[in-house]
Amino acid sequence: MTKREHPLHFLHIGKTGGTAIKHALQPIGPTQNLALHGARELAQQRAFPVTMAHRWAKMSAAVMTRLRFTKMHGLGNDFVVLDGIAQKIDLTPAQVRLLADRRLGVGCDQVLVVEKPTRPDVDFRYRIWNADGGEVEQCGNGARCFVKFVRVRGYTDARRIRVETAGGIIVPEMAADGEVTVDMGVPRFRATDIPFLEGTDAVVQPLVVAGKTIEVSVVSMGNPHVVQVVDDVERAPVATQGPQLEHHPRFPQRVNAGYMQVVDRATIRLRVWERGAGETLSCGTGACAAAVTGIRRGLLDPIVRVWTRGGWLTISWPGAGAAVAMTGPATTVFEGEWEMPAA
Repeated sequence: MTKREHPLHFLHIGKTGGTAIKHALQPIGPTQNLALHGARELAQQRAFPVTMAHRWAKMSAAVMTRLRFTKMHGLGNDFVVLDGIAQKIDLTPAQVRLLADRRLGVGCDQVLVVEKPTRPDVDFRYRIWNADGGEVEQCGNGARCFVKFVRVRGYTDARRIRVETAGGIIVPEMAADGEVTVDMGVPRFRATDIPFLEGTDAVVQPLVVAGKTIEVSVVSMGNPHVVQVVDDVERAPVATQGPQLEHHPRFPQRVNAGYMQVVDRATIRLRVWERGAGETLSCGTGACAAAVTGIRRGLLDPIVRVWTRGGWLTISWPGAGAAVAMTGPATTVFEGEWEMPAA
């Protein structure tokens, strides 16, 4: 038979008898589906007897644990939300990548974990991992889903909660109609806050990308953002220039790259290449960063409607020293269990 690739590719090649293969593929329990796939592959290769493949399947399944999750999204920016209060969550970067994989796992832009607070002045702790397995500071669309999740789970009946994140404290509040407004905190603009090496505190700064100088604005919403104003967001080089900006050496912690088209003083169109996730249908902190940038540059009024490919957000920012407020929906899609492989 033709050699096929497999995670255990060092165990190859050849064909066994049909009877032996059939024996190896007898059902051995509902939690062992992934292990059975491995048994099937091994049964079709002559590295060692089929009975060994069957034994490997049992051992592999035995180390898997079931992890309950809720799939949610904020305007198409989708999340796997894990309850770290009811179950222990201790994922490796490799496990996060697998969970976020849209073919091999559940699939999402970010994995969100709800935890008990570590300080007395907040209600919960909120942790975020991007699809590439890296833990990050902040996620605005996820914050809206967070407050809905903890209310549905019965952890609080308050509509307004205080939540600690790696990027600072945020305050999401759910309205009676289900819309959520999040106090995202005060934006920061110093180059050291991004961080942006060799940068200044100027609103607009030059940056050389792939040999071309572009004009950018940098802002931290608890996580780093670089924003450009473009004539047509649909023609913006999001997929090509976005990765170059994300990994630009002047952003040592990488960066989220936003492309903003100003429609009028109250409306923008936005696309964002997210650090560790690629382009997403919507980015809450990216919408905040873009609106704040437009207001600082004198292009926008203090209340801005932000179009994203996933829908509309409303961002308000009175000006320097004030917090940014973001308003938008939070949607629950489904709940399930994930058979988590051993680390």
